[in-house]
Amino acid sequence: MTITLVPYHQDERLPDSSFPVPGPDVIPVTRELPDGDVWQRIGALFELVSAEVADQVGGGSRPLVVSGDCLTAEAVLAGVQKAGVDASIVWFDAHGDVHTVRSSTSGYIGGMPLRQILGADSGLLADRLGLRPLPEERAVLVDARDLDPAEADFLASSKVRRCGVEDVDLPAGPIVLHVDVDVIDAGDLPGLKFPVGGGPSRDTVVESVRRIMATGRVAALSVACPWHLPEGEDAGIRERLLRDLLAA
Repeated sequence: MTITLVPYHQDERLPDSSFPVPGPDVIPVTRELPDGDVWQRIGALFELVSAEVADQVGGGSRPLVVSGDCLTAEAVLAGVQKAGVDASIVWFDAHGDVHTVRSSTSGYIGGMPLRQILGADSGLLADRLGLRPLPEERAVLVDARDLDPAEADFLASSKVRRCGVEDVDLPAGPIVLHVDVDVIDAGDLPGLKFPVGGGPSRDTVVESVRRIMATGRVAALSVACPWHLPEGEDAGIRERLLRDLLAA
């Protein structure tokens, strides 16, 4: 099992202790980021990520990508597309990630990647990566129990499919599967940057991911780990979670 590690939260390089990935076969994707705004900096990084993913898919492998936030999923999908695979997206997250620059009241760019995959604000990342926007009906948003009003309004009128973790409505054809670990109930996974209670258990999420992977239609798996540096028993809990998700 080869893991592609993108050890960043947005344009911040994170310490190795943030990612207790299992096994010795890890391909780190790092670079000295250029001057400029955050979009220019992560765009430069994500060009390398998308190229690595495209090489792996083109060589017959299924990329397993671990990173510090959900934005990396844009680069993963772009790489899959570059390899000639027309994949839909299945997005596990406690949040919606469907803000635009205009709709976000916080300005937190980690709340925007799924909407960008659907074509919003394409000049920020998608155009640079060669990411072709997906039609809304080819996106499945799983859980998303914590939505801002603007996100709820968008989803209410969109064709994005929504479902729970235990009953994922898969689109036809190949899939990029994205899992933000904060989809797991905050009580089961300590140390999250954006914890949300009332969610599915760790084991429920892992079993759902296993069922999807078992279909044989997952072209790439992207796992986002937006958590703080580990304390106490956090490292062991996270290592077991990543092992189970990546081996699903």
